[in-house]
Amino acid sequence: MGTKGATVRGPGVNLTHRTFSMTPLLLMGLLTTGLAQSSIPASVPRGFWTLSENLTVVEGTTVKLPCGVRAPGSVVQWAKDGLLLGPNPRIPGFPRYSLEGDPAKGEFHLLIEACDLSDDAEYECQVSRSEMGPEFVSPKVILSILVPPKVLQLTPEAGSTVTWVAGQEYVVTCVSGDAKPAPDITFIQSGQAVLDVSYNVNDGSKEKLFITEAEARVTPQSSDNGQLFVCEGSGPALDAPIKASFTMNILFPPGPPVINWPGLDEGHVQAGQNLELPCMARGGNPPATLQWLKNGEPVSIAWGTEHAQAVAHSVLVMTVRPEDHGARLSCLSYNSVSAGTQERSITLQVTFPPSAITILGSASQSENKNVTLCCLTKSSRPRVLLRWWLGGRQLLPTDETVMDGLHGGHISMSNLTLLVRREDNGLSLTCEAFSDAFSKDTFKKSLILNVKYPAQKLWIEGPPEGQYIRTGTRVRLVCLAIGGNPDPSLTWLKDSRTVSEPRQPQEPRRVQLGSLEKSGSTFSRELVLVIGPSDNQAKFSCKAGQLSAHRQLVVQFPPTNLTILANSSALRPGDALNLTCVSISSNPPVNLSWDKEGERLEDVAAPPRSAPFKGSAASRSVFLRVSSRDHGHRVTCRAHSVALHETVSSFYSLNVLYPPEFLGEQVLAVTAVEQGQALLPVSVSANPAPEAFNWTFRGYRLSPAGGPRHRILSGGALQLWNVTRADGGIYQLHCQNSEGTAEALVKLDVHYAPTIRALQDPTEVNVGGSVDIVCTVDANPILPEMFSWERLGEDEEDLSLDDMEKMSKGHTGRLRIHQAKLSQAGAYQCIVDNGVAPAARGLVRLVVRFAPQVDRPTPLTKVAAAGDRTSSATLHCRARGVPNIDFTWTKDGVPLDLQDPRYTEHKYHQGVVHSSLLTIANVSAAQDYALFTCTATNALGSDHTNIQLVSISRPDPPLGLKVVSTTPHSVGLEWKPGFDGGLPQRFQIRYEALETPGFLYVDVLPPQATTFTLTGLKPSTRYRIWLLASNALGDSGLADKGIQVAITTPGLDQAPEDTDHQLPTEQPPGPPRLPLLPLLFAVGGLLLLSNASCVGGLLWRRRLRRLAEEVSEKTEAGSEEDRIRNEYEESQWTGDRDTRSSVASTAEVEPHYYSMRDFSPQLPPTLEEVSYPQAFTGTEDEDMTFPGHLYDEVERAYGPPGVWGPLYDEVQMDPYDLRWPEVKYEDPRRLYEQVAEDLGAAEPNSLPFELRGHLV
Repeated sequence: MGTKGATVRGPGVNLTHRTFSMTPLLLMGLLTTGLAQSSIPASVPRGFWTLSENLTVVEGTTVKLPCGVRAPGSVVQWAKDGLLLGPNPRIPGFPRYSLEGDPAKGEFHLLIEACDLSDDAEYECQVSRSEMGPEFVSPKVILSILVPPKVLQLTPEAGSTVTWVAGQEYVVTCVSGDAKPAPDITFIQSGQAVLDVSYNVNDGSKEKLFITEAEARVTPQSSDNGQLFVCEGSGPALDAPIKASFTMNILFPPGPPVINWPGLDEGHVQAGQNLELPCMARGGNPPATLQWLKNGEPVSIAWGTEHAQAVAHSVLVMTVRPEDHGARLSCLSYNSVSAGTQERSITLQVTFPPSAITILGSASQSENKNVTLCCLTKSSRPRVLLRWWLGGRQLLPTDETVMDGLHGGHISMSNLTLLVRREDNGLSLTCEAFSDAFSKDTFKKSLILNVKYPAQKLWIEGPPEGQYIRTGTRVRLVCLAIGGNPDPSLTWLKDSRTVSEPRQPQEPRRVQLGSLEKSGSTFSRELVLVIGPSDNQAKFSCKAGQLSAHRQLVVQFPPTNLTILANSSALRPGDALNLTCVSISSNPPVNLSWDKEGERLEDVAAPPRSAPFKGSAASRSVFLRVSSRDHGHRVTCRAHSVALHETVSSFYSLNVLYPPEFLGEQVLAVTAVEQGQALLPVSVSANPAPEAFNWTFRGYRLSPAGGPRHRILSGGALQLWNVTRADGGIYQLHCQNSEGTAEALVKLDVHYAPTIRALQDPTEVNVGGSVDIVCTVDANPILPEMFSWERLGEDEEDLSLDDMEKMSKGHTGRLRIHQAKLSQAGAYQCIVDNGVAPAARGLVRLVVRFAPQVDRPTPLTKVAAAGDRTSSATLHCRARGVPNIDFTWTKDGVPLDLQDPRYTEHKYHQGVVHSSLLTIANVSAAQDYALFTCTATNALGSDHTNIQLVSISRPDPPLGLKVVSTTPHSVGLEWKPGFDGGLPQRFQIRYEALETPGFLYVDVLPPQATTFTLTGLKPSTRYRIWLLASNALGDSGLADKGIQVAITTPGLDQAPEDTDHQLPTEQPPGPPRLPLLPLLFAVGGLLLLSNASCVGGLLWRRRLRRLAEEVSEKTEAGSEEDRIRNEYEESQWTGDRDTRSSVASTAEVEPHYYSMRDFSPQLPPTLEEVSYPQAFTGTEDEDMTFPGHLYDEVERAYGPPGVWGPLYDEVQMDPYDLRWPEVKYEDPRRLYEQVAEDLGAAEPNSLPFELRGHLV
């Protein structure tokens, strides 16, 4: 039976519909998924056995539209809105479409994956005509796609917090996104649906899509604060509603304020009480703002908020005062949305006592008289009662009165009249205020009753009457009185005048008046006096009311004033002067006398006079004739009291007018140092002082106002600075005042440091001659021992000047040299020190001329080089002489043609050392193996040396082997290398213990070392040690005795020996003993060597040609490289060492040479090969300040003028003191590890020499 149905897969529920399955279960499924479908037809069209029905699905699901055809062989395809999709199962152009099912069974189901809105269309299943039947088309199937809204756009913005005011209306809009069909929108406020909503449905952004706009009108309440306002969208395309929401922040006013009064009686307080009133307001958003007012004026604006309980609280803290009575305290609450301010008020009722009690009237009265007093209180609430007390006795008041006071209080007043007696004096008179309202407090005011009555007795205590008191004595007078109230005011008087202390602080305190003191009923007051002349016979009185007492003093005093009277004030030399000395007053009388500067003068007495202070007066006169020497002298009058043993003096200073006079201490010569300061002092006496000091130098007057280098001081002295030698000479001083003039001459001697004016540099002398080195200076002062001489150099022995004569006369100093020697040549320094810094120093070179002296060190007498025209050789010739030396070369006695391009000569000059380097390129055995002669010539003579150019050979034995140190287990050795045969040489030590058979060998590392420490020895053992030199051609052999030493190591208990200065150890006498074991080894070695020779002879012809070719190629390359490295440039010193030089030797010359492939012989560097900077700027020359080249032509060729370098006598000429360049080397022990059978497989470079070339 045919069916109709469809399959849906995706986000929604999978649905499969068939015509026979219209069951309640299917209907329930459709309702659950929200899909609207058409009714299922009752029958299937002809030619189909199953077809799809109309479908509604949610976007994104997968749908299968079934199509079953009864003619399986027909061509079946689907059409979408009339567009044929084609029979291809993959349906090109529609990647989400495909045909499913078995075509053989007629299954052509259309599968649509991930449906979207473009799939919303009408579909047909079409069958083409075929042999099985005609064409036919299925009914149209409608596929509806539901599109859910993706978002909800909420205004105000979703997720935000929206602030509203309670009770006001607001509009909220919610817009859905594109959807199909249009969604339903619901508003929910605080969990309740909003009813006042309007909707509007509009077309969406695409066809078939819709947008729903909803608008709600909302009036929020305070209960909505903090709640959500939700927009909810729902529809058939949604499984669950979508939501958007925001939080409501509702502003609403707070509740009324509440004041919590602390107590039962609201508003009732006492003055002085600390009142704390809390005020609280609940609710409100924002929380309430609280403020306290007092009588309408703000008193506190501080409050706090508890947000959790939505409570605002504020506490008013105040101290109650009486003036707060009736005050109105108000608490206000409000916030930003309050319609008005809410208030809660309290009126204060203040109880306060009187703040003070005052007693009006005087409590002091004479005895037996009435005292009238009034007691008055300040305002109090309630009123207080008053009562009077005298001591412990209550008194009755005269009358009482109550009046209104401040702050609603009352004032109480009580009057009292009392008759006082002497026994009431000092009693307390008290006014007391009391009230039931202040039962705990008592308020009192008291006065001390003062009853007045007079003193009973008065007297003075002090020195007895008539006692003599010396002036300056401290006298104490005490006045005493008994009884009396008030205390007696004891008053001191002197001659009826009240005694008082000096008012000015600077006045001497001769009177000290004490204060009134009381002891029981006795009163006292003292007067302390420092007795003076005015106190003599004065009457001192003490008064207390109507009572008084007296005392008189007798005082002895020296003259109160000693005055000198003169008949003239202006004096000149020769004038007469009359002086009178007057003593105004003294007790007893005094004796007068005169003296001048300690010299007693004759005087005349004058008649006595009346004197003050009831004393005696005296006077005496003296006559003088004055001179200029008396100016400033004092004439003294002395008054002596015998009774007091005291003398009073007064002087008269003589003022004698006279013209300037230079004193004996006037300086007539001043010494100064050049560039320093000079002070020409003035010692002059004059009265009045000189008006002007005029200085003249060489006829020119110096400006009194001063100049750039001078000024005249206030005392007339002349100060000079930056003094020069031109300032020396005679200065004339002219002094003048109103009385006359005077003149003086002062000499200025300027000392200055010496300056060398003449010094012949260089000073030349022939060997054995005599010469003076003359040093002429300009200096002041000229001292006989100011010349000294120094010899500059490093060797202390050469610095001695004992054999030279030193002379000086005036400005010239001489160093005379007799029988000049070469060792005296060098730099000398003339030092002149006259005591004025700095000392002068001049350098002079002494050049000792001598004939050439050619150096003939052994290493330079023979040079080796390969004679196959592939290498070059350099011959070194070095000589000493002054003046410069010229070199000539001969070969076998024939002058050498230096124009030949194969010969290159380089000449070098440094001080007295001169060198010639002859380089021979492409050395030929036939032409160049010869005796070369180098001749050095200068104006004083000539000298020569011979150098033999030979072939490469074995090295010569080392020289001078010696022991430098020994320990129980080691020995230190030192030697000098011999001729290396033109090849790099190595050293090997052979040694034996004389008690032990056999030899031991040790290679010296590095190969070029000339010192070595042999270790591993035994203590207290005799050893014989040999030193062998070897190169690629063989070793030096053991025939030379100079290459062996014998030593005995010390014992462990012996100190190590240092034999640095010992001579080389000689071989012990007697024939050496030949141990048996070494002899057997030697025989075996000879047999092995003979076998190797046979093998070598067979291989010789085969390898000869190939080795020769390799040697030729490498030699050519190496020679070119060596030639470039070995070239010397006269204008530039490069410091490169000639690696092709060789150490010479005195060994026999072999009549043949050897051709080497990789040979690059090395020589130690000569002096001229050392770079110019290294030779002239080394650390050893840091302190040298002498020019290194003695002749102008040398300076022009090898260094700029003024270059200072080492002297020629410092050049080391030791032929063995040569520095060898460091080269890479191979461990020589590997050579001894090879055996004969390994030689055939070795590299050509490692073969023995006899296998590497032809003999010539």
